[in-house]
Amino acid sequence: MTSKQLLSVSTIFIVIVNYKTPELTIDCLKSLTQEIPLIPDLKVAVVDNDSQDGSVEKIQDTIKKERFSSWVSLIPSNKNGGFSFGNNLAIRPVLNGQNPPAYFLLLNPDTVIHFGAIKTLINFMNNHPEIGIAGSRLEEPDGTPQRSAFRFPSIFSEFDNALRLGIVSKLLKRWIVAPPVPENLCQTDWVAGASMIIRREVFEAIGLLDEEYFMYFEEVDFCLKANKAGWLCWYVPDSRVIHFVGQSSGVTNTKIPPKRRPQYWFDSRQRFFIKNYGLVYAALTDFVALIGFILWKIRANIQGKVCNLPPQFLGDFWNNAVWMKRKSQLPS
Repeated sequence: MTSKQLLSVSTIFIVIVNYKTPELTIDCLKSLTQEIPLIPDLKVAVVDNDSQDGSVEKIQDTIKKERFSSWVSLIPSNKNGGFSFGNNLAIRPVLNGQNPPAYFLLLNPDTVIHFGAIKTLINFMNNHPEIGIAGSRLEEPDGTPQRSAFRFPSIFSEFDNALRLGIVSKLLKRWIVAPPVPENLCQTDWVAGASMIIRREVFEAIGLLDEEYFMYFEEVDFCLKANKAGWLCWYVPDSRVIHFVGQSSGVTNTKIPPKRRPQYWFDSRQRFFIKNYGLVYAALTDFVALIGFILWKIRANIQGKVCNLPPQFLGDFWNNAVWMKRKSQLPS
């Protein structure tokens, strides 16, 4: 089934972008079966970002074996264009179709849905037409909540994140990107793209996800753009989703030793700050973050603490700072 065969959906269209995680994607699809009685016209598109590891065949076999073809389509991509590219590949034709859905849901393949999670998001959005984006409570398999409601990054949050000093964190607490997990419904700046519902009108107002981001910062950028256009973003903890963090990239997986940050992480971070705050602000942000990281590493060595920065991080950070790039290498 192709995305063109899903144009009749009227309530929600779910997009799952797979990259070399077919087993996780299949488990995610199986967890969605419990939502079908609650949302009879629910449709799902799985985009495979050119995994070249047998993912397409495995997922297609499961769709056929489990008889998912009435509500799941598989879209193989001939290139790995990243998270935004993969989501847009499925969203674009449906959004431009004759009967686009009321909502789109970005859902990670490394998630498992608790019963009613998606219906809860839909009910919330139906009851609050002024809200454009909402996110689920993400949690570990044992129910421990993960931080998934955030503030927009700033020069202050970058310095605090790098320095990791309690007294500074207290002074800058209003700018900390990842505050403690809220227990109740609340407005927030942005939510994790692992389970994020988006009203159709938001796409119509601000466009699709920015495909210049390969991975990371794309949902932050999208929520900021929506915010500037007047759309609110909320966190909905009654929508519960198990999230196996960082299974595709490994960058955010805290259960393994930190790995070297890939180039696309630095590129995405730089794009976010230059695009949204300008070149000077981005350069200042790089400077204070670098100072913070250096001070943290010195303090960790003096106090005998484990310095859990990724391998070669300081050198990579310096080489990717704004002042190290030629104008042609900077985001436009």
